[in-house]
Amino acid sequence: MAVLESALGEREQTFTAQKDRIARAALALLPTEGGTIAIDAGTTTSRFAHALPRDHHLTVVTHAVPVAAMLAGSPQIELHLLPGRVRPATQAAVGAETVDALSRLRVDVTFVATNGLTLAHGLSTPDHEEAATKRALVNAARRVVCLTDSSKIGVETTLRFAALGNIDVLVTDSDIDDDVADELRESGLEVLIA
Repeated sequence: MAVLESALGEREQTFTAQKDRIARAALALLPTEGGTIAIDAGTTTSRFAHALPRDHHLTVVTHAVPVAAMLAGSPQIELHLLPGRVRPATQAAVGAETVDALSRLRVDVTFVATNGLTLAHGLSTPDHEEAATKRALVNAARRVVCLTDSSKIGVETTLRFAALGNIDVLVTDSDIDDDVADELRESGLEVLIA
């Protein structure tokens, strides 16, 4: 099923309880004190950034303006904002400059968002520059965690940025179909239900 990309403000109002549970559950996947994480743009990843513990020192790399604004000034966070053109729809820096900056990085864990996730197509998004940036985020990480509410599972958008084999853990909500969760696990993906 193809879907159109909705604006950030519109997406912030949907599945809010599920996104909060996903964000809290994903905290268990943080690297040890002093580790480095990358946080993708998205409403669930923004909630995750907001939930970061105040007593756990981390280096955070992001291309998401809302995430950077939220974490700027947090004493436990060493914040690195990636360069690039900011897309109005996602309020995220994208483009060749962003991808180039990511190509030189290695982070412990990337927390990535997606517009769609299926067994056949993997993780997808409708915009070329957004897909390239997400692909670079995935490639920069030792471990990749996808944070997405269950409404996006079974959805395919135009551009795949990661195969399921590129993702280590999926954190989603309890509305995921049990059979789909089992199929994802059988494909080798760890599925954490929030």
